[in-house]
Amino acid sequence: MNTIQNPILPGFNPDPSIVRVGADYYIATSTFEWYPGVQIHHSRDLANWRLVTRPLARAAQLDMRGNPDSGGIWAPCLTYADGLFWLIYTDVKRRDGAWKDSHNYLVTAPGIEGPWSDPVYLNSSGFDPSLFHDADGRKWLLNMIWDHNQTGGDRFGGIVMQEYSPEDRKLVGPVRNIYRGTDLKLTEGPHLYRKDGFYYLLTAEGGTGYDHAVTMARSRDLFGPYETDPAKHVLTARGTDGLLQRCGHADIVQTQDGQFYMVHLCSRPLDETRSLPVGNGGIHADDVRRSPLGRETAIQKLVWEAGQFPRMAHGGNAPADTAPCDLPPHPFLGDEARTTFAPGALPLAFQWLRTPDADRLFSLTERPGALRIFGRESPGSAFENAMLARRQTALSFRAETTLEIEPGDYQHFAGLIAWYGRFKFHYLAVTANEQGQRVLTVYSCAADWPDARVTYPIAPVPLPDGPVQLGCDVDGMTLRFRYKTDGDWTDLGITLDQSAISDEAGNGPGNNFTGAFIGMGAHDTSGRGRHADFLDFTYQPINAGPQVSHV
Repeated sequence: MNTIQNPILPGFNPDPSIVRVGADYYIATSTFEWYPGVQIHHSRDLANWRLVTRPLARAAQLDMRGNPDSGGIWAPCLTYADGLFWLIYTDVKRRDGAWKDSHNYLVTAPGIEGPWSDPVYLNSSGFDPSLFHDADGRKWLLNMIWDHNQTGGDRFGGIVMQEYSPEDRKLVGPVRNIYRGTDLKLTEGPHLYRKDGFYYLLTAEGGTGYDHAVTMARSRDLFGPYETDPAKHVLTARGTDGLLQRCGHADIVQTQDGQFYMVHLCSRPLDETRSLPVGNGGIHADDVRRSPLGRETAIQKLVWEAGQFPRMAHGGNAPADTAPCDLPPHPFLGDEARTTFAPGALPLAFQWLRTPDADRLFSLTERPGALRIFGRESPGSAFENAMLARRQTALSFRAETTLEIEPGDYQHFAGLIAWYGRFKFHYLAVTANEQGQRVLTVYSCAADWPDARVTYPIAPVPLPDGPVQLGCDVDGMTLRFRYKTDGDWTDLGITLDQSAISDEAGNGPGNNFTGAFIGMGAHDTSGRGRHADFLDFTYQPINAGPQVSHV
């Protein structure tokens, strides 16, 4: 018996959908405004995972220019049937106010690494779409439906179902509302299973904060009525003080030897904030728990007896930090801390924001041995923000990069950036002052909404010509920047609030849905597209649990 340590996908990896094909397991997770869209991880033992692909990688499949922070790809669903992988996803174009513009699509592929098809448009009635393949070969799309006429915060109108015709490549027949949820409300994230003569409907409820929960219902008939599990919530961390919080939005898989496991999102608040209120909305950033790693993916073992609702193998409905597993161990090669750049594909750990036009943001061939980033619009632009970054996967880490840039003026700057969104970032940048001298500065926006002020924590530091090494050290709630031109590292002597780079910090738009990144950025607000060259990038987790492989 082996022990799986939670979370299995550390860092920003929410809304997991899991499928088994033979002895191989795949989990698809949301990527929101980060490009390419949807992360798919692979495992053979449910404990060790490697990132294998991001399938939405061209303009015909996904173009998020103009999408808001925490818009874009919500809650993909990955299934396998008829010799194909089927991937359903939402592209959210608007997420504030009474309306949501959430467009749902389907792509397919013969293998997990593709080639993935152009998308089939499905509907825009809501989000969290899921595809159910029934035993008779018919296919059914489920999604929550958005009711903009409702007031009081709950515009979740229930779970609707409609048949999908592969031959016609469209939805056909009537739309049926099959389940409206429980008194916890905010019913979303549907997945449907057929077992022992029942259709089991799994949903998420309570919102994706500290009231989150997994609810199950069942019916003898596909169209209902669906009877809620007498226990109501098979999983929730509400009212607990364990390691894993905000647990919900789940999916279930059966192993090749007949055991059942449930994957779900979760978060791990900083220890220093665990005694604070949960911050389910409307509470100022200084007064709530904070989770820089965002919503992660964890796993629980289930017991699912014939004719019964599933239950946690360890008892109760609170999440466990570990899960037992009989599958033989299958580890993958670990990542090297230091990444260098060469012509070819961008190293898999890195993503950029929104645009499918990657050639306008960076090149690995213009200067072999360097990642050349072309300065585009300002940090926080919803169109072209030239930044290449990777997930923060541990509460403490160090990161470093070597930069070559000759800024012509103060509108051209580049450097090392800790990023959550347009109102949550710390940016150690090389730029020029008004006299054209090269200097080092810090731009910081610590979740300051509604003012969204950028602060300048240090006076500009003059720099000599040549390469500059930039570094940061994160320890839970704190971030410290350092630099080196030759000789030893120089600490800048300031401590910044890394907890602001988190889900719960701030109360403005763009909260709650992604997670902290660390990476390299170049910006040129003059519009001239001047570049910066990055020669390497180092990311080293400290005192971390299991890490995902990108090898």
